[in-house]
Amino acid sequence: MGLFNTMRISASGLSAERLRMDTITSNITNATTTRGEDGKPYVRKIAVFQENLDEAKNLNGVKAVGIVNDESPLKSVYDPTHPDADEDGYVLMPNVNLLNEMADMIAASRAYEANVDTLNASKSMFTKTLELGR
Repeated sequence: MGLFNTMRISASGLSAERLRMDTITSNITNATTTRGEDGKPYVRKIAVFQENLDEAKNLNGVKAVGIVNDESPLKSVYDPTHPDADEDGYVLMPNVNLLNEMADMIAASRAYEANVDTLNASKSMFTKTLELGR
């Protein structure tokens, strides 16, 4: 594996983790949204990735294959004063757990940092190699 492959893989990891962090940010932002454009509560989103292989089955990094809805059930909260409450006083709330989102955000930011460190190490190796040629 060459240095350029390492940089390509790290760059794809940076892009993937950025998408993951954007998705988590959207989840946190909409954690209390009970009525979206479709009139329903917000549903948690999850970024889905897969390895990016070339024809020879060499790894070229990761790629985003989509953002899917979390299939876990929505929360039902008793709040008869809420404008979206049903006749029994219950409101359907998004299936977003802020603690899980924060843990996912920490994991995504650490993965992002690891990819940055790998890029910096590759850049340093390129520089050292060029210095040897002097």
